Amino acid sequence: MRAGAASPNPFQRIGYICGRALPSEYSDWVLEDLTGPGATRRYLLRMLVPIVLVLLPFLLVPGPLWIGLSMLGLLLLPLIYFTVALTYVFRRNRLVKHGLDPDLADIDVRRRAEAERLAYESRHGRA
Repeated sequence: MRAGAASPNPFQRIGYICGRALPSEYSDWVLEDLTGPGATRRYLLRMLVPIVLVLLPFLLVPGPLWIGLSMLGLLLLPLIYFTVALTYVFRRNRLVKHGLDPDLADIDVRRRAEAERLAYESRHGRA
């Protein structure tokens, strides 16, 4: 996170992870959390780790280990697929919930596209 940005306390952070909105003084922190480096990794960890912990008892099913792993996989693979597929939607929703512009969800994509455009124009004499 950016140095100088106000950071929520542990109780606020747990509420944030569970879906609550933080007070407006943490807008910079929320923006950095949702759009900064590692945002996708943090999102996937926050969504998948608690669910994997809930699914681990499938490994205790009597019988061969592959049965428990199969049941775990049948639930976990579609969950991972949809979690990754809905990352962008989730980011936009969280930005709106915190009163921020939802178009900021793809700011990194826009920055990369702008850098590529400038590099292209400089290579081909349009700058």
